[in-house]
Amino acid sequence: MSLDLLQGTLDVLILKALTWGPRHGYAVAHWLRQTTVNELQVEDGALYTALHRMEHRGWLAAEWGVNDENRRVKLYTLTPAGRAEFGARTERWSRYVNAVQRVLGAT
Repeated sequence: MSLDLLQGTLDVLILKALTWGPRHGYAVAHWLRQTTVNELQVEDGALYTALHRMEHRGWLAAEWGVNDENRRVKLYTLTPAGRAEFGARTERWSRYVNAVQRVLGAT
């Protein structure tokens, strides 16, 4: 089963993936697939568009590095602004989930 991501959800998922330290785009996508047991799979185009957008907004910093296979990759790191954005979005997302659960549980 594949779930479509709601608009804005991808950003918070990427921000979460980067809370433990720098990752390149493929590692972010892999973490999302692994963490959700393949329920969420992000297309490369959407992922890299989101990463670039968040870098432009100052939520992420990027630098070139080398992966385990000695290949050149762009590593993304949360900035202080990105951590603040993650906190704000997590709070909004939690309120949204609770509201939807109240609706679904209504009798």
